[in-house]
Amino acid sequence: MKRRNCSPNTVKNYLNLIKHFVIWLEVPVEDATHSTISHYIDHLMRKRLAPKTINCHVSCIRQFYHYLRDEEGVAITNPVRKSHTQKMSRPLPRHLRDEQVEDFFTAVKRYRDKAMFMLMLRCGLRVEEVANLTMGVVDVKRRTILIEDGKGAKDRIVYMSNDVLHALAAYLRVRPASKTRKIFLAEKAPCTGQPISIRGIQRRMEYYARKAKINVSCHHLRHTMATQMLNADADLSTIQDLLGHSNVKTTQRYCRVSNIKVQRDYFKAMEVIMQRTACTPHNP
Repeated sequence: MKRRNCSPNTVKNYLNLIKHFVIWLEVPVEDATHSTISHYIDHLMRKRLAPKTINCHVSCIRQFYHYLRDEEGVAITNPVRKSHTQKMSRPLPRHLRDEQVEDFFTAVKRYRDKAMFMLMLRCGLRVEEVANLTMGVVDVKRRTILIEDGKGAKDRIVYMSNDVLHALAAYLRVRPASKTRKIFLAEKAPCTGQPISIRGIQRRMEYYARKAKINVSCHHLRHTMATQMLNADADLSTIQDLLGHSNVKTTQRYCRVSNIKVQRDYFKAMEVIMQRTACTPHNP
C-alpha cells in the first residue's frame, strides 16, 4: 500500500480491518474458506454494520489474500467471492437548504470554527483537508489554496470567496502563536496549541449541529457547495475539479439533487414546447 502511495490513514484503516478479521478467525488464515467469509459477514451484520462498511471489510480481506499469494508466495486460494459483496442502495447526497446554512452559521461563534466550516462550504474541502491545511498553501492575493496530497494522492487548486477570506483572516488575527505549520489549532487542554485532529473538527460539528438542531455533518457542507454551484449554472467539469473527483460520474450524482436547476430547465423547455405547439395548425 505504501508503494502505491496510499495515505497513512488508509494504511491504518486497512490494517485495523485485517486485525478484526484475524482475531475473529478460529482457524489459521490459510484454512479460511468461502463459507468462513460468509460467516464473518453474518458476524458483521449482527453488529448492525452498514452494507458499505461490510463491503470495506470484504474488500480489505480480498486484498489481504492477494497480498499473501502474490507478495509472500503463499500457496493459497482467495476465499472471497464476488457474491460476498453486499448490495447497496445509492442514496442522494445530502445537502443543506439555504435557511439551514444560515441557522447553522448563526450557531457557530468561535472564529476558528467558522473559518473551518466556511472552507468546507465555500471551497468544498474534506474534513481531513481542513485539518492538514498549512500556512504555506494559502495565497491571499490570488485567493487560492493548494490542496496537497488530497484523497487519492491528488493535488488541486481551490478558490476562496469573500466570506471565506474574512472568516480566515478573523481567525488568524486571534490564532495563538505556534511553531506548527498547521493553521487550525486545538483550543482545549491538554492539546492546546497543537494541530486540531480530524475527530476534533467532527466533534465541533456535532456540537453545533445539536445547538442549531440541524442534522448536518462536515461532508454535508461539501455536498451543499456542489449543489449550490450546480444550481448557479456552474459547469459539471468545474465542480469536478474543485471537489477533486477522479470520475465525473461521482459529480453527476449532484444533478439528481439539484432541484432548482432541474425546475428551471423544465419550465424553460416547456415554454419552448408550448409556443411551438401553439403555432401548429389544427386540422378541422
